[in-house]
Amino acid sequence: MQQKFGLNVPRTLEEICDPTRMALLVYDMQIGVVSQIRNGAEITSRVLRLLQAAREGGFRVYFNRYMTLPTEVAGMSQLRMAMDWQHVDSIDKIQPRFLRDSPEFQIVAEPSPLRSEAVFDRIAMSAFEGTPLNMVLRDCGINAFVIAGVATEVGIEPTVRHAADLGYIPVIATDACGAGNEAAAQRSLDSLRFAGSSLMTDTDTICEIFRR
Repeated sequence: MQQKFGLNVPRTLEEICDPTRMALLVYDMQIGVVSQIRNGAEITSRVLRLLQAAREGGFRVYFNRYMTLPTEVAGMSQLRMAMDWQHVDSIDKIQPRFLRDSPEFQIVAEPSPLRSEAVFDRIAMSAFEGTPLNMVLRDCGINAFVIAGVATEVGIEPTVRHAADLGYIPVIATDACGAGNEAAAQRSLDSLRFAGSSLMTDTDTICEIFRR
């Protein structure tokens, strides 16, 4: 741990993974999201391993969910995005899939949040936009997090970039992050690796460090 100007500056993964300063962020492990990716069961298994290790190690855990609004109250950007994702040419053809009470919106049975863990809902891609996540992490003295879930190319990349701009150290458990488009996901990881503001590792490594 380097120290300068009264600051502790972690450089290694082991230095960053301190339960007093790091959390686990589980991104969009929802029924309607996980079912869309090729290796959903594999990603779910790895996320569950991370969750178990984080709980054993005393790390705080936060879940994030994507929510769609009824078309009657959705804004312009939400309607445009819905038409693009659903490949329709009219607002009247939109079928909101992630309404709050829909089965698709719910988090998969395993991993599921404990009562001691938080779940934040959002309509944007970044986990920090429109949610209390930033305030909560700051209030807990957390300046780093491990992120896992779905999907790398859609929501995890914007979350990591946003977090870095907010002054956090994002750690991506790459093999516990699913993708709808694997080529696009690889481009996201390559771009994040080039930017250099985040760390990348795997489930085995994180689980081992979490349990120390």
